Amino acid sequence: MTPVAAPEDQRESVAALMHLLKHVAPEQPEEAAYKLVSPTGEVIELPESVFFLLERIIEVLARGDAITVVPVGKELTTQQAANILNVSRQYLVRLLDDGRIPCRKTGTHRRVRMEDLLAYKRQRDLERREGLRELTRMTEEFGGYDAELG
Repeated sequence: MTPVAAPEDQRESVAALMHLLKHVAPEQPEEAAYKLVSPTGEVIELPESVFFLLERIIEVLARGDAITVVPVGKELTTQQAANILNVSRQYLVRLLDDGRIPCRKTGTHRRVRMEDLLAYKRQRDLERREGLRELTRMTEEFGGYDAELG
């Protein structure tokens, strides 16, 4: 689960690839054939699902972000899950014990399914954005910050 980012010297090539892929929108996708050519000239046809996955990966890399590809059904250790949420392992364990994120136990160890973790993260992020919008609204309602306090 190591994130991968395009090095600075490759970002221009990744952006050019993304631009090219945006123009690959066949009128009849069922007839489209996506191909990969090796350095030795060997050609292999890519399934459409693989092509679309590569397209999403390139979009992320072109923005300058890092990406990690993780199987949806993968089970994570508590430390891996905590790292993804950017919280301590102890805090994550409290979330699991409180039932806020489903988990299963294997002996004394807890395992968290990736999709459950991502669902929690989406909900948490949504609640944070709503809270920030409310704080912004309240700040504007009360006249903002006093410029002389700085």
